[in-house]
Amino acid sequence: MRALSKRPEFDAFVANRWPRLLRVAYLLTGDWAGAEDLVQTALVKAWFAWRRIGGDPEPYVRRIVVTTFVSHRRRRWIGEVPVGTVPDVMGADAAAGHADRDLLWRALLRLPAKQRAVLVLRYFEDLSEEQIAATLGVRAGTVKSQASKALARLRLDESLVDNTGRR
Repeated sequence: MRALSKRPEFDAFVANRWPRLLRVAYLLTGDWAGAEDLVQTALVKAWFAWRRIGGDPEPYVRRIVVTTFVSHRRRRWIGEVPVGTVPDVMGADAAAGHADRDLLWRALLRLPAKQRAVLVLRYFEDLSEEQIAATLGVRAGTVKSQASKALARLRLDESLVDNTGRR
């Protein structure tokens, strides 16, 4: 198979890491099409910097994904609210679990971009505070405070209260 670019190691990186980068982007955007666009934009930026990237390129590219997401969120008009489609009928337990995940997902999408990025990198990507700080270009203390603020907002979100009044 012929390499797609003049940098076969970049092509191999994309082929191997695309699913993981797409997952991070989806968790940030909440939309598969937006996630694909985000990863593609990040990979274009990475392609131009590829010769300067030393060692494992994944943290560098992940940082591009997150910073591109945060900068696009600042500029994006959010007057429209996408509505998901109703899923096929599932069993009672599966439906309840899906409803809980959907409520949490919607609450996560209401968080500011940086707070959402911190929670995604911490709890879905399992990165340390230092790794998140390096990815976002901030101090570890900022990561801690952003995570704390995000979790506090989720705790206060009225949509996450169950029928018994528990959060």
